[in-house]
Amino acid sequence: MSLLALSRLTKHFGPVRAVEEISLEVEQGETLGLVGESGCGKSTLGRTVLRLYEPTSGTITFDGKDLTTLSQRALRPMRRNLQMIFQDPYASLNPRMSVGAAIAEPLEIHDLVPTKQERAARVQELLAKVGLRADAAQRYPHEFSGGQRQRIGIARALACKPKFIVCDEPISALDVSIQAQIVNLLEDLQTAEGLTYLFISHDLKIVQHICDRVAVMYLGRIVELADAKTLYRTPKHPYTQALLSAVPRIDPKSRKDRIILQGDVPSPLAPPPGCPFHPRCPVKDKPQACFKELPKLRVLSNGAQAACHVAD
Repeated sequence: MSLLALSRLTKHFGPVRAVEEISLEVEQGETLGLVGESGCGKSTLGRTVLRLYEPTSGTITFDGKDLTTLSQRALRPMRRNLQMIFQDPYASLNPRMSVGAAIAEPLEIHDLVPTKQERAARVQELLAKVGLRADAAQRYPHEFSGGQRQRIGIARALACKPKFIVCDEPISALDVSIQAQIVNLLEDLQTAEGLTYLFISHDLKIVQHICDRVAVMYLGRIVELADAKTLYRTPKHPYTQALLSAVPRIDPKSRKDRIILQGDVPSPLAPPPGCPFHPRCPVKDKPQACFKELPKLRVLSNGAQAACHVAD
């Protein structure tokens, strides 16, 4: 069952088309990964899904309701079901609020727990779920490590018992030794709470581990979409192939030839005509359509979807 659906979603910042014509569905209980280079529009898409940024056009359907048609007043009751875990666990927490107050704030805003004593009990329950001691509620964000702060952010996101969480690069600001702990925590919480994730990351190995399906973005568009096993085994889009070739491998026998892309990412202020990837595409003897026609996502022989004129 589809929990979240995006149809032709577009977000412009002045002349910049940060997210362009994206259509996706996220099934209930799954983790959809979103990968791509920095600046391709991943975080913008995640924030637009939650209407932290207002979409320029398109629809966002959650649990059968079109969020784009709702006023801010009508949207407010829906927000308890749509939460976000931010990239920077320190900047996302108010340094002047105790941890307990920060986690309890969503409960007060949505009037979910009427009394102060019940809110305190719920905060203790949430802290235990994310692996923190009860006395953390009386302390402040600066007293915790990065990994602990991210656990606090996760607890706050869980406070309202949401159905859908956007994980916006939740481990990129953490030490490598802590990243696995946070990923395992997210997986355990998904099983226990029945959560659905949009997992935004540039760490392709983590995405392969945690995600059921993966969408690859380039210059504001989805260029390939497939289940994780298919995408990592048989990537079809040249950009996806280049990304996966850059993943470090310990075993020399399993290393593939590295695909080095030439040139820089085109400016989103003036994207190239035709396929936005064609100035850097390593495919030789490209057809003229690559230079003139914008490719649309189409189903390929391996069951994946790719926006490419030469992918088979």
